[in-house]
Amino acid sequence: MSLHATKLVPVKHRRGAAVTELAICLPVLLLLFLGSLECSNMVFLNQTLAVSSYEGARLAIQNGATSSEAIARAERLLTARNAMGGSVTINPTNIARLPSGTPIRVTVTAPCDANAILPQQFFNGRTLSATTTMIRE
Repeated sequence: MSLHATKLVPVKHRRGAAVTELAICLPVLLLLFLGSLECSNMVFLNQTLAVSSYEGARLAIQNGATSSEAIARAERLLTARNAMGGSVTINPTNIARLPSGTPIRVTVTAPCDANAILPQQFFNGRTLSATTTMIRE
């Protein structure tokens, strides 16, 4: 048996391959990182909308509550969690004299563009919303 010496590639050529691999992989990794960051931000926004609509509906179903109080509570939560451009609607609009057993629907919406980390890349032009329906006490 004879041993054949293998030809080693010079280090100079390996550096060129590493630079080429970096040039190809870095944009892909950066896009994946930024995309996951933006998706996480939108999941947080969606959760903020859900909590705000729940809290607004919870106040709206209580006896003696008004629409403006319920809207103010939901908007305070939006502000506390830095959700920009959010809007709150209650259906029916006048809840002060509703009889017990009437469903009340609170909807909270916010544009993705105003809440994005990156300027209009992944969720361009979309609006997230959350709705909670509860029965008047």
